[in-house]
Amino acid sequence: MDRAELADFLRRRREQLTPADLGLPPGARRRTPGLRRDEVAMLAGMSTDYYTRLEQSRGPRPSTQVLASLARALRFSSDERDHLYHLCDHAAPGDELPDKHVGPGLMHLLAKLDDTAATVVTDLGEVLVQNRMHSLLVGDHGERRGWERFYAYRWFTDVSSRAIFPEEDWDRLSRRHVADLRATAARRAGDADVAEFITKLRSSSMEFDRLWEEHEVAVRLSDTKRILHPRVGLIDTVCETLLTPNAAQRLLVYLPRPGTDAAEKLDLLRVIGDQTLAPADVDAMAGPLD
Repeated sequence: MDRAELADFLRRRREQLTPADLGLPPGARRRTPGLRRDEVAMLAGMSTDYYTRLEQSRGPRPSTQVLASLARALRFSSDERDHLYHLCDHAAPGDELPDKHVGPGLMHLLAKLDDTAATVVTDLGEVLVQNRMHSLLVGDHGERRGWERFYAYRWFTDVSSRAIFPEEDWDRLSRRHVADLRATAARRAGDADVAEFITKLRSSSMEFDRLWEEHEVAVRLSDTKRILHPRVGLIDTVCETLLTPNAAQRLLVYLPRPGTDAAEKLDLLRVIGDQTLAPADVDAMAGPLD
């Protein structure tokens, strides 16, 4: 591991970014160019002390998971991401995992959607990154690991993951999950990670196995989702899906369904955020929603 080169690379890339590039407020007057260390640490989901030690050529060798988070936070291109891995004596993801790195353009777009719930997932439904509104709407996925990061896996193996959707919608959503995975499996025929994922689901869920045998196929580009939010009630949304050119990643954007009160409820959710409010406080803020 080349600690000196790593420290220099991180510092120079940090200084080239501005808060506006990442959708952050400008904050107080800055004494140095670019982002502050604490801002990079926050975006990468690590402590400021840990990130500071990396820029000071100290500390242990970062894991590949930490490097992936830093590459997303600093909006690295694929070449810059690979360089980061090499500096830390890790093999770069390369062509085997093209769907794990969220490029700077997509990250910039996600940051601009600060008032709209949005997330980037792989074509197998693994959550790569969320914006604040998406975390407020469906929960923070940042701490999930392994299979738990995949929407379909949680849907078919943990019934509690369905609690935010009305039960009468479960069958339709189950079928949409399976039909979309069918399309992905055909497009990526022979890929080991796809085969492993499907095998895992078929052995873990009788429901998934039954639906898989029906062989329904449909790429999931748009869908309606009713979300039972514990703070503001039922939110009727339209989930639009934008694909990257190779279809390896998807930007999911949750929009209020026309003709419903979803827009007002999403506005309320954005305002109250993570505040702890009594039910009467929420009712007072909601006003005509009730």
